[in-house]
Amino acid sequence: MEALGGRYADVWRGIGAAMDRPRAILMVSAHWFMDGSQVTAMAQPRTIHDFYGFPEALYSLRYPAPGDPDLAAGIARILAPLSVAQDYAWGLDHGAWSVLLHLFPEADIPVVQLSIDRTKPGQFHFDVGRRLRGLRDEGVLIVGSGNIVHNLHAAVRSSQAPPADWAARFNASARTALAQGRWDELVNYEGLGPDARRSIPTPEHYLPLLYVLGAAFEGETASFFNDDIAFSSISMLGVALGLDVVAVGD
Repeated sequence: MEALGGRYADVWRGIGAAMDRPRAILMVSAHWFMDGSQVTAMAQPRTIHDFYGFPEALYSLRYPAPGDPDLAAGIARILAPLSVAQDYAWGLDHGAWSVLLHLFPEADIPVVQLSIDRTKPGQFHFDVGRRLRGLRDEGVLIVGSGNIVHNLHAAVRSSQAPPADWAARFNASARTALAQGRWDELVNYEGLGPDARRSIPTPEHYLPLLYVLGAAFEGETASFFNDDIAFSSISMLGVALGLDVVAVGD
Protein backbone atom coordinates (compact mmCIF):
# COMPACT_ATOMS: atom_id res chain seq x y z
CA MET A 1 0.00 0.00 0.00
CA GLU A 2 3.02 2.30 0.04
CA ALA A 3 2.30 3.04 -3.62
CA LEU A 4 -0.85 4.94 -2.59
CA GLY A 5 1.31 7.91 -1.68
CA GLY A 6 4.49 9.09 -0.03
CA ARG A 7 7.94 8.99 -1.49
CA TYR A 8 7.14 6.50 -4.28
CA ALA A 9 4.14 8.23 -5.83
CA ASP A 10 6.10 11.01 -7.57
CA VAL A 11 8.27 8.41 -9.28
CA TRP A 12 5.19 6.60 -10.55
CA ARG A 13 3.73 9.78 -11.95
CA GLY A 14 7.01 10.59 -13.71
CA ILE A 15 7.14 7.14 -15.30
CA GLY A 16 3.57 7.44 -16.55
CA ALA A 17 4.27 10.89 -17.99
CA ALA A 18 7.33 9.58 -19.85
CA MET A 19 5.49 6.69 -21.50
CA ASP A 20 3.74 6.75 -24.83
CA ARG A 21 0.07 6.28 -24.13
CA PRO A 22 -0.66 2.53 -24.34
CA ARG A 23 -3.68 1.16 -26.13
CA ALA A 24 -4.42 -1.06 -23.13
CA ILE A 25 -2.77 -2.39 -19.98
CA LEU A 26 -2.23 -6.00 -18.95
CA MET A 27 -1.73 -6.20 -15.19
CA VAL A 28 -0.34 -9.16 -13.25
CA SER A 29 -0.87 -8.50 -9.53
CA ALA A 30 0.30 -10.47 -6.52
CA HIS A 31 -3.20 -10.22 -5.11
CA TRP A 32 -4.95 -12.47 -7.63
CA PHE A 33 -3.22 -15.70 -6.65
CA MET A 34 -5.33 -18.78 -7.26
CA ASP A 35 -5.55 -22.24 -8.77
CA GLY A 36 -5.60 -21.96 -12.54
CA SER A 37 -5.46 -19.04 -14.96
CA GLN A 38 -8.15 -16.42 -15.45
CA VAL A 39 -8.33 -13.01 -17.11
CA THR A 40 -10.80 -10.25 -16.36
CA ALA A 41 -13.21 -9.98 -19.28
CA MET A 42 -15.84 -7.50 -18.09
CA ALA A 43 -16.41 -4.16 -19.78
CA GLN A 44 -16.15 -2.24 -16.51
CA PRO A 45 -14.02 -3.89 -13.79
CA ARG A 46 -14.82 -2.97 -10.20
CA THR A 47 -12.27 -1.48 -7.79
CA ILE A 48 -11.49 -4.07 -5.10
CA HIS A 49 -10.46 -2.87 -1.64
CA ASP A 50 -8.71 -6.05 -0.54
CA PHE A 51 -6.93 -4.71 2.55
CA TYR A 52 -7.69 -4.07 6.18
CA GLY A 53 -6.79 -1.57 8.89
CA PHE A 54 -5.94 1.40 6.68
CA PRO A 55 -7.35 4.96 6.81
CA GLU A 56 -11.01 5.14 5.88
CA ALA A 57 -10.32 7.50 2.96
CA LEU A 58 -8.57 4.71 1.05
CA TYR A 59 -11.77 2.67 0.91
CA SER A 60 -13.56 5.42 -0.98
CA LEU A 61 -10.98 5.50 -3.79
CA ARG A 62 -12.09 4.18 -7.15
CA TYR A 63 -10.16 3.50 -10.34
CA PRO A 64 -12.94 3.41 -12.96
CA ALA A 65 -10.86 2.32 -15.95
CA PRO A 66 -12.74 0.35 -18.60
CA GLY A 67 -12.01 -3.28 -19.28
CA ASP A 68 -11.20 -4.79 -22.66
CA PRO A 69 -13.13 -8.00 -23.38
CA ASP A 70 -11.50 -8.36 -26.81
CA LEU A 71 -8.01 -8.22 -25.27
CA ALA A 72 -9.07 -10.76 -22.63
CA ALA A 73 -10.26 -13.12 -25.34
CA GLY A 74 -7.06 -12.53 -27.30
CA ILE A 75 -4.93 -13.43 -24.28
CA ALA A 76 -6.81 -16.72 -23.96
CA ARG A 77 -6.13 -17.46 -27.64
CA ILE A 78 -2.44 -16.61 -27.33
CA LEU A 79 -2.00 -18.87 -24.32
CA ALA A 80 -3.94 -21.85 -25.72
CA PRO A 81 -3.87 -24.77 -25.13
CA LEU A 82 -3.43 -23.44 -21.59
CA SER A 83 -6.95 -22.95 -20.25
CA VAL A 84 -7.57 -19.28 -19.40
CA ALA A 85 -11.07 -18.68 -18.10
CA GLN A 86 -12.84 -15.41 -18.87
CA ASP A 87 -13.64 -13.84 -15.49
CA TYR A 88 -16.60 -11.53 -14.84
CA ALA A 89 -16.39 -11.24 -11.04
CA TRP A 90 -12.91 -10.14 -9.94
CA GLY A 91 -12.00 -6.63 -11.11
CA LEU A 92 -8.90 -4.59 -10.21
CA ASP A 93 -7.38 -5.41 -6.83
CA HIS A 94 -5.24 -2.97 -4.89
CA GLY A 95 -2.03 -4.35 -6.39
CA ALA A 96 -3.38 -3.08 -9.71
CA TRP A 97 -5.24 0.15 -9.02
CA SER A 98 -2.93 1.52 -6.32
CA VAL A 99 -0.19 1.60 -8.95
CA LEU A 100 -2.29 2.65 -11.93
CA LEU A 101 -3.88 5.62 -10.21
CA HIS A 102 -0.43 7.23 -10.18
CA LEU A 103 0.77 6.01 -13.59
CA PHE A 104 -2.43 7.01 -15.41
CA PRO A 105 -4.61 9.04 -13.03
CA GLU A 106 -7.31 9.72 -15.65
CA ALA A 107 -8.28 6.01 -15.55
CA ASP A 108 -9.21 6.15 -19.23
CA ILE A 109 -6.98 3.34 -20.56
CA PRO A 110 -8.55 -0.15 -20.71
CA VAL A 111 -7.13 -2.59 -18.13
CA VAL A 112 -7.29 -6.36 -17.93
CA GLN A 113 -5.83 -8.40 -15.09
CA LEU A 114 -4.33 -11.89 -15.40
CA SER A 115 -4.35 -14.22 -12.41
CA ILE A 116 -1.26 -15.99 -11.06
CA ASP A 117 -1.60 -19.78 -10.93
CA ARG A 118 -0.31 -20.76 -7.50
CA THR A 119 0.08 -24.42 -8.52
CA LYS A 120 2.84 -23.70 -11.05
CA PRO A 121 6.65 -23.25 -10.72
CA GLY A 122 8.62 -20.17 -11.66
CA GLN A 123 9.38 -21.37 -15.19
CA PHE A 124 5.66 -21.52 -15.99
CA HIS A 125 5.17 -17.84 -15.10
CA PHE A 126 8.21 -16.77 -17.12
CA ASP A 127 6.98 -18.79 -20.10
CA VAL A 128 3.52 -17.18 -19.93
CA GLY A 129 5.19 -13.77 -20.03
CA ARG A 130 7.25 -14.88 -23.03
CA ARG A 131 4.14 -15.95 -24.93
CA LEU A 132 2.45 -12.63 -24.18
CA ARG A 133 5.28 -10.34 -25.19
CA GLY A 134 3.91 -9.91 -28.71
CA LEU A 135 1.15 -7.81 -27.16
CA ARG A 136 3.74 -5.09 -26.72
CA ASP A 137 3.85 -4.66 -30.50
CA GLU A 138 0.08 -4.05 -30.34
CA GLY A 139 0.41 -1.15 -27.91
CA VAL A 140 -0.27 -3.11 -24.71
CA LEU A 141 1.65 -2.10 -21.59
CA ILE A 142 2.54 -5.13 -19.43
CA VAL A 143 2.84 -4.41 -15.70
CA GLY A 144 3.77 -6.79 -12.88
CA SER A 145 2.85 -5.57 -9.40
CA GLY A 146 4.51 -7.26 -6.42
CA ASN A 147 7.74 -7.18 -4.41
CA ILE A 148 11.11 -8.88 -4.82
CA VAL A 149 11.30 -9.00 -1.02
CA HIS A 150 8.00 -9.41 0.84
CA ASN A 151 8.03 -10.84 4.36
CA LEU A 152 5.22 -9.35 6.45
CA HIS A 153 6.11 -11.43 9.49
CA ALA A 154 9.45 -9.62 9.67
CA ALA A 155 8.02 -6.17 8.92
CA VAL A 156 8.57 -3.29 11.35
CA ARG A 157 5.78 -0.69 11.47
CA SER A 158 8.06 2.30 11.17
CA SER A 159 9.01 4.24 8.06
CA GLN A 160 12.42 4.77 9.64
CA ALA A 161 13.17 1.08 10.17
CA PRO A 162 16.47 0.03 8.55
CA PRO A 163 16.40 -2.88 6.09
CA ALA A 164 16.91 -6.31 7.56
CA ASP A 165 20.36 -7.59 6.58
CA TRP A 166 18.99 -10.58 4.66
CA ALA A 167 16.45 -8.40 2.84
CA ALA A 168 19.11 -5.92 1.76
CA ARG A 169 21.40 -8.71 0.57
CA PHE A 170 18.74 -10.45 -1.49
CA ASN A 171 17.42 -7.20 -2.94
CA ALA A 172 20.96 -6.27 -4.01
CA SER A 173 21.73 -9.69 -5.46
CA ALA A 174 18.44 -9.77 -7.37
CA ARG A 175 19.11 -6.31 -8.77
CA THR A 176 22.59 -7.41 -9.90
CA ALA A 177 21.16 -10.51 -11.57
CA LEU A 178 18.58 -8.34 -13.34
CA ALA A 179 21.21 -5.87 -14.50
CA GLN A 180 23.48 -8.63 -15.78
CA GLY A 181 20.73 -10.55 -17.54
CA ARG A 182 21.10 -13.63 -15.30
CA TRP A 183 17.38 -14.21 -15.41
CA ASP A 184 17.52 -18.01 -15.17
CA GLU A 185 18.67 -17.58 -11.56
CA LEU A 186 15.66 -15.44 -10.78
CA VAL A 187 13.24 -17.82 -12.50
CA ASN A 188 14.65 -20.66 -10.38
CA TYR A 189 14.48 -18.54 -7.21
CA GLU A 190 13.86 -21.51 -4.92
CA GLY A 191 17.52 -22.46 -5.26
CA LEU A 192 18.96 -19.05 -4.35
CA GLY A 193 19.65 -19.84 -0.69
CA PRO A 194 18.54 -18.71 2.77
CA ASP A 195 18.26 -14.98 1.99
CA ALA A 196 15.86 -15.80 -0.84
CA ARG A 197 13.82 -18.10 1.37
CA ARG A 198 13.39 -15.36 3.97
CA SER A 199 12.66 -12.75 1.30
CA ILE A 200 10.13 -14.99 -0.50
CA PRO A 201 8.37 -16.96 2.24
CA THR A 202 5.40 -17.27 -0.12
CA PRO A 203 5.76 -16.64 -3.87
CA GLU A 204 2.78 -14.48 -4.83
CA HIS A 205 4.56 -11.12 -4.52
CA TYR A 206 7.68 -12.34 -6.30
CA LEU A 207 6.09 -14.04 -9.32
CA PRO A 208 4.86 -10.88 -11.14
CA LEU A 209 8.52 -10.10 -11.86
CA LEU A 210 8.83 -13.32 -13.86
CA TYR A 211 6.01 -12.33 -16.23
CA VAL A 212 7.82 -9.06 -16.91
CA LEU A 213 11.12 -10.82 -17.56
CA GLY A 214 9.40 -13.22 -19.92
CA ALA A 215 7.85 -10.30 -21.81
CA ALA A 216 11.23 -8.67 -22.47
CA PHE A 217 12.60 -8.64 -26.01
CA GLU A 218 16.08 -9.88 -26.79
CA GLY A 219 18.75 -7.33 -25.95
CA GLU A 220 16.61 -5.23 -23.60
CA THR A 221 18.37 -4.25 -20.41
CA ALA A 222 16.89 -3.43 -17.04
CA SER A 223 16.62 0.05 -15.56
CA PHE A 224 15.60 0.62 -11.96
CA PHE A 225 13.58 2.99 -9.80
CA ASN A 226 12.31 3.16 -6.19
CA ASP A 227 15.25 1.08 -4.97
CA ASP A 228 14.19 1.08 -1.34
CA ILE A 229 13.20 -1.38 1.36
CA ALA A 230 10.16 -0.29 3.36
CA PHE A 231 9.31 -1.47 6.88
CA SER A 232 12.54 -3.46 7.05
CA SER A 233 11.36 -6.36 4.87
CA ILE A 234 9.39 -5.12 1.81
CA SER A 235 11.34 -4.16 -1.30
CA MET A 236 9.86 -1.39 -3.43
CA LEU A 237 12.43 -1.93 -6.21
CA GLY A 238 10.94 -1.29 -9.65
CA VAL A 239 12.32 -2.62 -12.94
CA ALA A 240 11.63 -1.37 -16.46
CA LEU A 241 12.53 -3.17 -19.69
CA GLY A 242 11.74 -0.59 -22.30
CA LEU A 243 8.83 1.69 -21.54
CA ASP A 244 6.09 -0.85 -22.11
CA VAL A 245 6.97 -3.61 -19.67
CA VAL A 246 7.45 -2.77 -16.01
CA ALA A 247 7.65 -4.60 -12.66
CA VAL A 248 6.76 -2.51 -9.65
CA GLY A 249 6.77 -2.70 -5.87
CA ASP A 250 3.19 -2.46 -4.64
